[in-house]
Amino acid sequence: MTQRLAGRIAIVTGGSSGIGRAIVRKFAEHGAQVIVADITEDVVEGGRPVAEVVAETGGSALFIQTDVSQAASVDAMMTQAVAQFGRVDILVNNAVLRAGKPLVETEEADWDRVMDVSLKGAYLCARAAVRQMLTQEIRGEARGRLVNISSQHGYVSAPEDFAYGVSKAGIAYMTRQIAADYGPHYIISNAVAPGKILTGKSGRAVEPRWIDYSERRTPWPRLGTPADVASAALFLASDDASFLTGHNLFVDGGWMAS
Repeated sequence: MTQRLAGRIAIVTGGSSGIGRAIVRKFAEHGAQVIVADITEDVVEGGRPVAEVVAETGGSALFIQTDVSQAASVDAMMTQAVAQFGRVDILVNNAVLRAGKPLVETEEADWDRVMDVSLKGAYLCARAAVRQMLTQEIRGEARGRLVNISSQHGYVSAPEDFAYGVSKAGIAYMTRQIAADYGPHYIISNAVAPGKILTGKSGRAVEPRWIDYSERRTPWPRLGTPADVASAALFLASDDASFLTGHNLFVDGGWMAS
């Protein structure tokens, strides 16, 4: 197998569980040194820490405890990553929280909690990464690459999940703004917008009414998996996507086409 990220240094926020975990494993499989930037090594869906799983398969992943909502924590993570590996080639902004409430039921604390992690966290990590990338030599036509995990619900309504939808719309806009501002500096910024992805976690996301809603909205004969998103993130993080920036890649089984 050709390793598409051989020798690259990648940071994946929220990398311990779900989609982030799949991205960590995919990037490591393709030769990247991966920093798992998460608040905990615990796996929401159950199982062993992803860095241990990656090491067993011959890959490299390092967990750095990071609260993406706090600038000091983000900057400390970036400093440690650069001190250990010398540069940062890829940032995947994946960390997210949801409130699962419509507007009139969304309390200020709900809004702040979602925005602090899902949007402010992406801003803080992007800022730290771009600051570092601007100091780096060009490698494979880029000083660095950002891959933000947005959502189709950043473009269409997120039923009963107001704060989440607004945060994902912000991610989509941030992706384009960074692409426009830093493209001249050889920094690439793109996003993956997953549709309904079954990560294995329980709770609201897999209530029968939401599974039924998602199946009706998705033309493809199945719902998505974390591996589907990880493969798209790999493409955007690789040299295969050099003349591609400011793009939001829908990995949604045709949701937005229907």
